[in-house]
Amino acid sequence: MEVIKTPHISLLDEELGFGKTVLMPGDPLRSKYIAEHFLENPVLVNNVRGVNGYTGYYDGVKVSVMASGMGMPSIGIYSYELYKYSGVQNIMRIGSAGGIAEELQVRDIVAGIGACTNSAYGRQYGLDGTIAPVCNFDMLSAAKETADEMGATLRVGNLLSSDTFYDDTRKSGDWSKMGCLAVEMEAAALYMNALRLKKRALAICTISDLIFPPYTALDAAEREQSFTEMMELALKTAVKLESLPYLEAKE
Repeated sequence: MEVIKTPHISLLDEELGFGKTVLMPGDPLRSKYIAEHFLENPVLVNNVRGVNGYTGYYDGVKVSVMASGMGMPSIGIYSYELYKYSGVQNIMRIGSAGGIAEELQVRDIVAGIGACTNSAYGRQYGLDGTIAPVCNFDMLSAAKETADEMGATLRVGNLLSSDTFYDDTRKSGDWSKMGCLAVEMEAAALYMNALRLKKRALAICTISDLIFPPYTALDAAEREQSFTEMMELALKTAVKLESLPYLEAKE
């Protein structure tokens, strides 16, 4: 398909473009780190507003990694434009999350089968009810299969996508009672965009901190560079996704 320039994505290398699968960390520095440490021949393909996007190769498969920024409005813009105007089929959010389930520990990896949310993002669709944002099953299956092959533990369950990082209500505990594993800020918008445009999405997050006692947390540098197991899991999954059929975005 023809790649269309947008106010937020302008390809620096139109011939190379984006891979079929884009990995999306929130942090542009994490995007740069993944490209430089995991991809073969990475090329900077987008740098509008400093939101670094790179395309390279992993096990012979063209894969891209581009930052989403923080929050649902930000990933909502970037994922929409990648799906609709850049020919991207699969977006895998790879980020950090705060653990709210008692059994989780720092550096555990969770995959969001669904994304509960306190956001109003879904109101744009004018639905007479409440949408349940869910991931793509093919992507989740590929990620679980990959984790098993790696000998890694991938915990699958609901995420809570919150609009607030500093939350006066401290309601995360109530969401934990309803089975949510962790709280983050992007998955629900990504899932809704994928559902609306008939594309594929999955959020895989590493637990960077525990919301409740003992309140363990990783610092910014550790979040940027130490989530190597999640990065390898995402890249190996991207190789499996290459065989999935091409989907046309919905109007």
